Amino acid sequence: MKVDGGLGYTTTFDGIAQLARDAEVAGYDGFLSAETSHDPFLPLLIAAEHTEHMQIGTGIAVAFARNPMTLANVGYDLQTYSKGRFILGLGSQIKPHITKRFSMPWSHPAPRMREFISAMRAIWACWLDDEKLDFRGDYYTHTLMTPFFDPGPSEYGPPKVFLAAVGELMTEVVGEVCDGMLVHGFTTDRYIREVTLPAIERGLATSGRTRIDIELSLPAFVVTGTTEEEMAESDAATRRQIAFYGSTPAYRGVLEVHGYGELQTELNALSKQGEWAKMGELIDDDLLHAFAVVAEPSRLAAGLIERYAGLVDRISFYAPYKADPDTWLPVIAELKSA
Repeated sequence: MKVDGGLGYTTTFDGIAQLARDAEVAGYDGFLSAETSHDPFLPLLIAAEHTEHMQIGTGIAVAFARNPMTLANVGYDLQTYSKGRFILGLGSQIKPHITKRFSMPWSHPAPRMREFISAMRAIWACWLDDEKLDFRGDYYTHTLMTPFFDPGPSEYGPPKVFLAAVGELMTEVVGEVCDGMLVHGFTTDRYIREVTLPAIERGLATSGRTRIDIELSLPAFVVTGTTEEEMAESDAATRRQIAFYGSTPAYRGVLEVHGYGELQTELNALSKQGEWAKMGELIDDDLLHAFAVVAEPSRLAAGLIERYAGLVDRISFYAPYKADPDTWLPVIAELKSA
């Protein structure tokens, strides 16, 4: 099982180089940058420069805030600069962010994403294989590529494309046109078995591929600590994060699999009132353990392996609380040997 680390939300640009070097030394297989309060691509240029073999990737970049040509270009450049180590991890975001934050159009996210990724692949084929650019879809049209704007072939080929998905339609797109899936942290092993994998298989059948052709990457919730106080803090923080995600209407299906569908309505109402602490208190022990592996550091790897081995190919630690980085070192080693 591969293990991925990531760039913290508050990390400064001055600290990226050292953070990436430390991650590679620690044994992480991948280093992911999220699009939150900063651009997701610029930090990866620094990470690529200061590492040698660790993969780098976005987890995620918002696809619909851009267009296929712009992402094809930046993905191609990072793939070349990193010497074939870049993973372009994409996500759709939700309508209010696309229309109100990015001022971009929103329509039928799954079909649009399928076409978006197909358009990028057509652009890369133009650059790599000298194919005529003639992509005409319902949402995107790319038919112009003059030599001045053509970067030419790269010995490293196109980057792998991973897609974040929760619902079945977007998950099918993973199987149809992607190299991997960024499984949402608000996911349980039961949901993966009952919803995610069947949807992926439907997409794979359409593309004539099999499960071995894609990777599933999961940021797994973990509750851990070396003292009772640390365990209590990580427990409370994780419940709040689960509640935050659970308040989102688009994620209701995950709760419904576990018989908690109505909790989504209650959490959503509280979120509109800003009752974040109270929301966390509604996550009972059964639901916490459905989403998170709760264990002391020495038992954490075993718990993750027992739950996710055979389901996902890559894993990272979703710990919405402060933890000593050394906590993860023996866990990484044990997971990589699984």
